[in-house]
Amino acid sequence: MIQSIPSTLGPTLAHISEELLRRFDVSGPRYTSYPTADRFVEAFTVEQYQQALTQRGHGSQVGGGVPLSLYVHVPFCESVCYYCACNKVITKHHDRAAEYLQALVTEMDLTLAHLGRGAAVSQLHFGGGSPTFLSDAELTELMAALSSRFQIAAGAEIAIEVDPRTVTSQRLQHLRQLGFNRLSFGVQDFDPAVQKAVHRVQSFEMVEALMVEARALGFESTNVDLIYGLPLQTPESFARTIAQVAALKPDRIALYGYAHLPQRFKPQRRINIAQLPLAPDKVAMLHGAINGFQSHGYCYIGMDHFALANDSLAVAKRQGRLHRNFQGYSTQSDCDLIALGVSAIGRIGATYSQNAKTLDEYYDALRHKQLPINRGLALTRDDIVRRAVIMALMCQGRFEFESIAVAHLIDVPVYFKTELARLAELASQGLVLLEPGAVQVTPVGWYFVRAVAMVFDRYLQTDRSRERFSKIL
Repeated sequence: MIQSIPSTLGPTLAHISEELLRRFDVSGPRYTSYPTADRFVEAFTVEQYQQALTQRGHGSQVGGGVPLSLYVHVPFCESVCYYCACNKVITKHHDRAAEYLQALVTEMDLTLAHLGRGAAVSQLHFGGGSPTFLSDAELTELMAALSSRFQIAAGAEIAIEVDPRTVTSQRLQHLRQLGFNRLSFGVQDFDPAVQKAVHRVQSFEMVEALMVEARALGFESTNVDLIYGLPLQTPESFARTIAQVAALKPDRIALYGYAHLPQRFKPQRRINIAQLPLAPDKVAMLHGAINGFQSHGYCYIGMDHFALANDSLAVAKRQGRLHRNFQGYSTQSDCDLIALGVSAIGRIGATYSQNAKTLDEYYDALRHKQLPINRGLALTRDDIVRRAVIMALMCQGRFEFESIAVAHLIDVPVYFKTELARLAELASQGLVLLEPGAVQVTPVGWYFVRAVAMVFDRYLQTDRSRERFSKIL
């Protein structure tokens, strides 16, 4: 029987020792996929991706039931946020969008040449960058192109990431008319000093007005993105932001730990490293957020998500149906994902793929009528087994031997003999409980759940270089 994540986490900071904080002040993956995207290889070919699309298309025609999601990446932003690790193009020249929209249409048609037209889509997500960089007319054009090539299912989740600085109530009304039913507002922090330090200034009143308008327009769900670990943040200042967000009452809250990787993301070099909070303060912020949001009626979904008790994400968690994909936690089970746009990452069958990371490379491939796949991975049987274990830990906080054994035809104690021995040390530190036939993450362990998942990451065990990842705290 699947057991869900504990709905209430009650450890105080006194229960989390300084030694434990020091020990786990390390880098590690977020596990929005396994294997993680840094393991993708350029040896993965366009032909392999096309074959996966064709196999999916044939499976759908004979009744294959794997759901399909669409992700559209819009890279443009008018100004740079110093913390940002997304693939983006900073420009105030909105005329650059026209060429990009045409490229997206070309990519759709090349994709459908192998998948087939009219595939049913149950989730559609616009991300970036700032999708609201596009004008109303351009968003209309893009939605029309998608709707004429894919079958957007009735009741589909249609979401868009919104920069509050780029939208008005009129724009929200237009998004609703286009069929969007979910909004995600990028907030990060409401403290003026923190906003100035990361070059993203937007008032609480601005976001509040948009939230009120979104509800009036009938959007089914609103999400607010927050980041802890930003420069000048303190547990006290972040507590004020938590209270302000709780007052807005979004349906969902995504709370991410800041990943300071200036060697990989150039804008982060503008952040003064001396202003970044240390690990104990980051844990205090996470602890305060968990307690603060739960006291306002939110369920702690796990790691980086909260939801109101009646939200579909919270319901899925209670029922043990939670899943995790490149956008974070999801209610959609084991779905395929077609990703459109520069740098976009998708999943079809037992493959992951990523498009070219620069506009020049992306445009060049499409001009030659070739799908812009730059790298990817064909998963091995071992990858698939380990993905199931890692996702069970990340989503349910529990890994049951029997379910993995039945699904993958392995003897779990034998297959994971080394990993289970390694977990014994985490158990001695209070992060997991080793039960007969199961591994359960403890309330304290949820602060370090990435470290628990890392035990089963075969790639990390053979490659100890983790500097490319964010700190797990």
